[in-house]
Amino acid sequence: MNRVPVAAAKNTKTAVAALRSLRLQRLAGAIAFSSNMRRLVFLFVVGFALKCSAEDLPLYRPALIGKSPEAIINRIDENLLMRAGQKDAAVMFSAGVEKTGELKWSGTYRGTPDSKLLEQEVLRVLANAKLIPAVRNHQPISVVFYGTVLFEVVNNKPRLRIFSNQEESELKKESDFIGPQLCLGGDSKFSGLHYPSAQRAPLPVDGTVDLWVKIDASGNLQEEKVVKESPPLLGFGDAALDDFANAKFIPAFRDGKPVSCDITLPLYYKPEK
Repeated sequence: MNRVPVAAAKNTKTAVAALRSLRLQRLAGAIAFSSNMRRLVFLFVVGFALKCSAEDLPLYRPALIGKSPEAIINRIDENLLMRAGQKDAAVMFSAGVEKTGELKWSGTYRGTPDSKLLEQEVLRVLANAKLIPAVRNHQPISVVFYGTVLFEVVNNKPRLRIFSNQEESELKKESDFIGPQLCLGGDSKFSGLHYPSAQRAPLPVDGTVDLWVKIDASGNLQEEKVVKESPPLLGFGDAALDDFANAKFIPAFRDGKPVSCDITLPLYYKPEK
């Protein structure tokens, strides 16, 4: 029996199998390389898009009411208020606005006499309202929004307006002024309102502080002082000064441009339960 052809055939089959295996290995390597490249390209594109997105955002932008169906102005039923007997009234409110524009909390205060119906309606819509989120240093940031709702009946028709400030002089002029908004997070070190110690306030009572603050066009706190505290001598004023000492703000905006300003913030302290 001639073994040479058999051996040659075996060698040929082995060579073909080896070549096929090598090709498969190269193909697998190419596929793996291609997959890794696609992953790198994808990550590069995502990173570039995020960078461009951040750069597209302004340096500062306050939280805004907006015009969407979820906006406060579009959810208050002024006709229902008029039919229910609401007369001319005003109510102030504040709300924690998340980076997404959703409201984390809200509350009303300083309503004019006979503003109960308006206050109830404002609280109802704030429960599920959404704002355009604020921006600081080109990044979305959570803030405290301060607003005022005015309701009037003019020529037997309801008139509803919402202003993004609580300054009496600005409200009277109906000027295009957006008050500064307290930042929550980012470079702001504000961490909430802290009730005075038991040594300062041994009795658990509600406290209020009117805190005057001066803020520059970059949102930095320049000065602060207590205008009024109630009850006095229980440490609420000192607590407010400490709470806001390292806070940052979205600066005030007038006619669409950031400006320096001074305002008075109403603060409400409640004892821990």
